[in-house]
Amino acid sequence: MTISETQYHAYADAFSERVSAVVESASQLSAFSARLAAANLTADRIVTTGDLAGLPILSKDDVLELQRATPPFGGMLAPGADVSRIFQSPGPLYEPQLSGVDPWRWAPALRAAGFGETDTVLNCFGYHLSPAGAMFDEGSRAVGASVVPAGIGSGDLQARAICDLPITAYTGLPSYLKALIDKYETLGFERIRWTIERAVVTAEPLPDSLRAELNTYVPVVKMAYGTAETGLLGYEDEPGAGLVVPDDVLVEICDLTIDEPITDGEGQIVVTLFRPEYPLIRFGTGDISAWIDGGDGRPRLAGILGRVGQAVKVRGMFLHPAQAVRAVGAAAGVAAFRLVVDRVEHRDSLRCEIVIEPSSQSLAVVDDVTSRIRQELRFACEVVAVDALPAGSDTIVDERDWS
Repeated sequence: MTISETQYHAYADAFSERVSAVVESASQLSAFSARLAAANLTADRIVTTGDLAGLPILSKDDVLELQRATPPFGGMLAPGADVSRIFQSPGPLYEPQLSGVDPWRWAPALRAAGFGETDTVLNCFGYHLSPAGAMFDEGSRAVGASVVPAGIGSGDLQARAICDLPITAYTGLPSYLKALIDKYETLGFERIRWTIERAVVTAEPLPDSLRAELNTYVPVVKMAYGTAETGLLGYEDEPGAGLVVPDDVLVEICDLTIDEPITDGEGQIVVTLFRPEYPLIRFGTGDISAWIDGGDGRPRLAGILGRVGQAVKVRGMFLHPAQAVRAVGAAAGVAAFRLVVDRVEHRDSLRCEIVIEPSSQSLAVVDDVTSRIRQELRFACEVVAVDALPAGSDTIVDERDWS
């Protein structure tokens, strides 16, 4: 059920005072003052949430350009800001972790799934360069839970930890939780020693078929949504009821052609955060969603319905065609290539098909491309030599079936 314009305006207008304050603060930063000037705006003309519509959306590519022009943070970070960690997401895009408890605000999603002081959380998001591991580590500790920083990989050791420790909760990809369950069974550990009762999963879809499989081992599995730049943007309180939008972030669904907020139909998720040290104002996530009526008077997100542009999310991380061209297309001996994304047993698989120039050594080219994908794109990938690619093939081909 869609929401009414009255519902949306009640939601959006409640942020007007905070919008005005963060715009005034951000206008002192070079990057945002340039955005205002380019839109023929001044800070004093943005008084209400509705006034934001005159400001063009800031895309991830825009942030990359700003950071390349004014490293490391593109003129978006306030002087003297307390930065405790710096992360690098594919791009490369550098993201500051600001000071304070749970700076990415994931605690509400964890509490909605029942996480609390008595829990020990197996956090299976990566701790290497990208911020997801730290995000859920901080969020879990904010609700009083203990954390096992499992990261990605070492499935045998993680299954052993589940068997040996009183682990009661999980954060990570839903497909990774399924792989851990399969590993636990393969290793022959006793079912009675499995104690994980609740999970918050994100960064890839959770089809009903996968949720049902996970529920055979984990009674409570809740979906959440966020990005590396913005943190938490939505979470389930009940499966199938849409995603609750947190109180401390402004979310708009914007028309894909004119960038203005809409209340009916699909559009891009656009976010405004209110920390003056690093104000993200009308940041376009690149994800597509729609508003629905969750029955409590507040609009909810319908989930993630697609992507704007050509970027594809694989194993919870974005893969951009331009990045692939820079990494693989520049390899000596590669005449043509494409990346194929598929789904096998609820897990993403990535295959790189390359056409090798006649004068090159096939094994050497395959090894070089494998290394480039691992080091520059940060994906494990099967690389295969083929005689030719299908006519008109895109750089990235998504063959996944989410049913």
